[in-house]
Amino acid sequence: MSPEIKPFKIAVPDSAIAALKARLAKAAYPDQVDFSDDWNYGAARKDVKRLAKYWEDRFDWRKQEEKLNKLPHYMTGISVDGFDELAIHFIHQRSSQPNAIPLLFVHGWPGSFLEVTKILPLLTEPRQGQAFHVVAPSLPNFGFSQQVRQRGFAVKQYAECMHKVMLRLGYDTYVTQGGDWGFFITRLISLHYPKHCLASHINFPCVRPPPRKSLWFGIQYFLKQYSSVEKQGLARTLWYFTEGSGYMIQQNTRPSTLGLCLADSPVALLGWIYEKLHDWTDSYAWTEDEILTWVSVYQFSTAGPAASLRIYFEAYHSLEMSFRGVRYIPSVPLGISYFPKDLFAVPRSWGKCLGPVVYEASHTHGGHFAAYEEPELFAADLQSMFGEGGGAHFVVEAMTENL
Repeated sequence: MSPEIKPFKIAVPDSAIAALKARLAKAAYPDQVDFSDDWNYGAARKDVKRLAKYWEDRFDWRKQEEKLNKLPHYMTGISVDGFDELAIHFIHQRSSQPNAIPLLFVHGWPGSFLEVTKILPLLTEPRQGQAFHVVAPSLPNFGFSQQVRQRGFAVKQYAECMHKVMLRLGYDTYVTQGGDWGFFITRLISLHYPKHCLASHINFPCVRPPPRKSLWFGIQYFLKQYSSVEKQGLARTLWYFTEGSGYMIQQNTRPSTLGLCLADSPVALLGWIYEKLHDWTDSYAWTEDEILTWVSVYQFSTAGPAASLRIYFEAYHSLEMSFRGVRYIPSVPLGISYFPKDLFAVPRSWGKCLGPVVYEASHTHGGHFAAYEEPELFAADLQSMFGEGGGAHFVVEAMTENL
């Protein structure tokens, strides 16, 4: 291993845990009204209050920290053009199998490296099928990676940073997996580094209607040219834009204002993230410990709970973005997994506008955090895409020949 890569252990200071509990003990809540617990209005008061009390009195961060530290964590410094060097945290789990290929797994918001934890054993040491060396970084401003203190660090810079992590590990060629911001980041990796990124899998097909269908979208819908399943998916997507995307406008435009709330109040952070865990999954049965571990990664993050919001502002105001990531990228084979309760549940015909699709899978259950909600389905899709007979198996053959 490169001397520039150091083993890392999560070690939240006792003082940070004590400060969290002190703030939770003094938390104030809105007055009870007849719709306080109606999820149509936002996070239910009774649920957030119950979780906050559990966080204060019974949640054992040290127990969760011990579990997480059983994974192979590392830290390295990455220089991004025009920015100071950043300390980047990542999980790097290598497979023992000789045909394993490197896979870069990129999370989004409000996700983290936690999303990869359930699929790690399924991908690195599968009972049968294709194996992977899995790399799952904390994005800059997230988790245990360093904060970016200069403006303008947009999706292109995140892509450059993630690409350089793979190069630092000695993976000159690799494949990617992305959902949420990971979708946009891995798309720009495909766009800018096609000689290194040999194939990509996504589970968040953020794509516009095909150009020829844009004007006729409404007519097609009502003339039943979409199946009932596709209509349900489009209804889910419409719900997201009309009822579930307010957070995005705030984070796109005024992240610092919201950041004041999240930095000062762990209850505000809990409500802000828990709403997404509730609304964006397919009735996933979250345990209290799962929710609070997820939120605690933000609470105890190196950059602080407000820093992760800035990716929205920088991307929204970046000329580089300009929806380039959702255009057709011809040079990198693409696999797409469709989950019905994701935020973009679009027809398969739309997904083909993103690139040369070599693998597709449509599932009957699963939501936005698919790798965590449905790890077996998620891992099976990757193994099918890259396994023998899969649309991207030629990539495996090319990579293993060069080992």
